[in-house]
Amino acid sequence: MDERVDNTAVRVALWRALHAEIDAPPHVLDDTLGLRLVDPPQGWRDRPDMGARATQHSRASIVGRARFVEDRVAEEAAAGVRQFVILGAGLDTFAERRPELAATVQVYEVDQPGTQAWKRKRLGELGIDLPPGLRFVPVDFEAGASWWTELASAGFDATAPAVVASTGVSMYLTRDAIDATLRQVAALAPGSTLIMSYMVPLELVDPSERQGREWAERGAAAAGTPFRSFFSGEAMLEVARAAGFRQVERVSPGDLAARYFAGRADGLHPSSSEELLVART
Repeated sequence: MDERVDNTAVRVALWRALHAEIDAPPHVLDDTLGLRLVDPPQGWRDRPDMGARATQHSRASIVGRARFVEDRVAEEAAAGVRQFVILGAGLDTFAERRPELAATVQVYEVDQPGTQAWKRKRLGELGIDLPPGLRFVPVDFEAGASWWTELASAGFDATAPAVVASTGVSMYLTRDAIDATLRQVAALAPGSTLIMSYMVPLELVDPSERQGREWAERGAAAAGTPFRSFFSGEAMLEVARAAGFRQVERVSPGDLAARYFAGRADGLHPSSSEELLVART
């Protein structure tokens, strides 16, 4: 695998594909394009971090949060919102998989230059044209670049409402970085929406999942991307209110389960480790 592409982005893409390939229908998200982008070597499903049973709650969380974001984008687009920003986009495939919906909004993918360059290269190798409404916004966070500045340079209109999604990112950030991001998004035009995932403290994780969570934390630390920030639901709401959001809402794993996983015979449901913040300006 090319060292420019983020390992976490690759893992998320493969977990999304695993859901479509090994979990019983109906599928919450049908995304195998990420698998085509990654093109892993034969036997990738046998990797320790791809085990069907060991990763079932994590991959359910990943496809559940992605579906929630895309459903919300559809709702907001129907109400007239025309901008969708994906912070830490990784190998997100929304613009390629949902062309009819993507055609109604300007999509801005914000991420590290290396990952974005690699993704663009792979799309070209697969013969997939870039959707006309997709703009890549490379930001070198390690060099201190500002995603806000680069987003404006890419044509984003801060005076018009937007949907901003940041999933699978906050646990890697410091509290100061999270506060800064929340304040920036809270300053967007009225009618804007932020959807952000966050990790809850270990003591709030279901006991049956704690060993897996501890394994994930050790793996992240060993990869040089340690988990840094955790919030209870109430704490996250308070932080968002303090940042200036007008309305804040917590979406729990149970909420996602009721919305997307009800009635499944296989018992697949999202992990108790992760929740969503939905905040409105």
